[in-house]
Order: sequence, then C-alpha cells, then structure tokens
Amino acid sequence: MADDDAAVLLRSRAEPECFADLFERYFAGLHGYASRRLDGAGGDDVAAETFLIAFRQRDRFDPARGSVRAWLYGIATNLIRARRREEAQGYLAYARAAAHPPDEPVHEEQTTDRVAAEAARKRIVAALAGLPERDRDALLLVVWGELSHEETAAALGIPVGTVGSRLHRARRRIRAALDDVNPTGRTARHG
Repeated sequence: MADDDAAVLLRSRAEPECFADLFERYFAGLHGYASRRLDGAGGDDVAAETFLIAFRQRDRFDPARGSVRAWLYGIATNLIRARRREEAQGYLAYARAAAHPPDEPVHEEQTTDRVAAEAARKRIVAALAGLPERDRDALLLVVWGELSHEETAAALGIPVGTVGSRLHRARRRIRAALDDVNPTGRTARHG
C-alpha cells in the first residue's frame, strides 16, 4: 500500500483529483488520532488541515524519507503541537472529569472498583500531561495513531532507535504513575 500511496501522491501533482484517494484512505485514521490527542476537540479541524497542507505541499513529498501515511501523521502531529495549549487544557479537563453515577443501584464492590479505576485514569492522564512533548508524541503516534516504530520515526523526523528510547521513557513514567494503584480498589493485606 505504501508504494501505491506514493504513486497516487506523485500522480496527483499532475492530476490533483487523484489526491482524493489518499483523503479517503487516511482521513478516518488521522481524525481519530487527532481527536484522541485533543480530547475530541479539534479533531475535525486538524484532520482537514492536515490534508489541506499535504495537498498544497504535495510537490515537497519525498518517498525516500518515508511513507505517505507517516508524512500525513507527521503533519498532523505538528498541527497538534501548535495547539499545545488547547491540548494541555484538555488533559486537565479530562483529569478533573468525574465519573457519571449509574442510573441503577450498584453493589459496594462495583463502586469501589469504579473509584479505583477513576483514580488510575486520573494518574494516567496526569502522567501523559507530565511527559516531555517529544516522548508523548512518540507514544501517542504508536498507541493512538497505530503507527509502527518506523512510521513514527518518519513522522517525527527522528531515527527509529530514538523512537524506541522515547517509548521506553514514556512507558516507564506511565507505569510509575500507576505503581501504587491497586486496580481492584482493595487494600492489600500484608501478614
């Protein structure tokens, strides 16, 4: 598919209507990635703007530097970086959001589990917000964008080994944020 994508992009330089094929292939994925990165706010705008920029700069695409998919995700990530303030506010709002109480009565154990899950979620969100931007970008391209390490490297313009290092640091910090959270919500007894 990557070779086909590059051929479509190159052909679109002379036949602009061909670019619509790339839009159809990647819009939904880019929209989902941007929406998750921006907590739902701005996903439409980022995805649309990504394709607008890509279309305008299609003469600058170099297949030797990576796939069209990675190029598009790189553009989207740069747009998201430009919206860093909105993203940070989104993380904070997400962390403050309270769990909605159910319409039906629940058992004490379910309530305890829900409270524990909410605590873990808040710690994950806080850990994401606390990651250096470069580590967060690599992690979210792999997790939410579902890009390979090679595609992530191309999207960010970094070596593949650096992607691995950034993912390792990010995952270590996320795990550390959850270290003392018991996912069952029950107190461990030490005897």
